[in-house]
Amino acid sequence: MALLLAKLVVAYLLGSLSGSLLLGRLRGIDIRQSGSGNAGGTNALRVVGWRFALGVVAIDVGKGALAALLGLAPIGATAATPFAALTVAAACSFAAVIGHCWPVFFGFRGGKGAGTALGAGLVLAPALAGMMVVLWLLVVASTRYVGLATVLAGLSFPAFVLLAGQFGHARANAMLVFSIAIALLIVFTHRGNLLRLWRGQEPRLGGGGKP
Repeated sequence: MALLLAKLVVAYLLGSLSGSLLLGRLRGIDIRQSGSGNAGGTNALRVVGWRFALGVVAIDVGKGALAALLGLAPIGATAATPFAALTVAAACSFAAVIGHCWPVFFGFRGGKGAGTALGAGLVLAPALAGMMVVLWLLVVASTRYVGLATVLAGLSFPAFVLLAGQFGHARANAMLVFSIAIALLIVFTHRGNLLRLWRGQEPRLGGGGKP
């Protein structure tokens, strides 16, 4: 149990290493003071540019993948069975996403969790993560609403798990719980985007901040 708790703490701390805020410090900026105020890749793109945003996304996706790998690592009692390892990996992944959204190193003001969740998904269920990316790209291409695309991709995660999994298996159950938790968190962190969409005020990608 102590090793499990240690993994969760390390995963949360890993998630707290926000890509936009770390890179922003190197450039003397805090993107939370500009644009939407969010410490994520989309705001980084709008405020600083695509090179900076690419670095942000690489860090945020990478730390999600590292958190999942940390959970899968066969250390002590956490290596009991493959199913238990996946459950631990899902828990560590979610801890990293929580760390990204509420980072202890940056006053608990972070991003919205999508990139870090994607990184974890690429390790835990790469095929499903790939399907979510395709859906995200299709929605962005057709609407240019990044927030809407992210919410729909997040909501598709448990649906894809249900379509691909087998009921009653520990592996499927672990992924289903993780996917539902991620979907609910993505909806929560994007609640402002959804409200602006409802009001017709959500800016489109490449629209200069205009709806």
